[in-house]
Amino acid sequence: MRLFLKDSERRPDPVPVKTDDRRPLLVGLAVWVIATIIVLLFLRPLSDSGNGPILWTCAVGILLGLAGLIYAAKRPK
Repeated sequence: MRLFLKDSERRPDPVPVKTDDRRPLLVGLAVWVIATIIVLLFLRPLSDSGNGPILWTCAVGILLGLAGLIYAAKRPK
């Protein structure tokens, strides 16, 4: 068993599979929006217990989801 193969012995790379990346991005974005709504409902008790920054976590999740959607839309098909 060898660690490296010669180029002549290698099999060709498989063809990349075309996927629709928007669907999982939308699901993740929806989960972050729902989490934000839940955090907003319980913001007062969370702030009193020192867990107020959780809202920022939800906001960053939404922003990253939106950035992912923009990237997926602009990416060449």
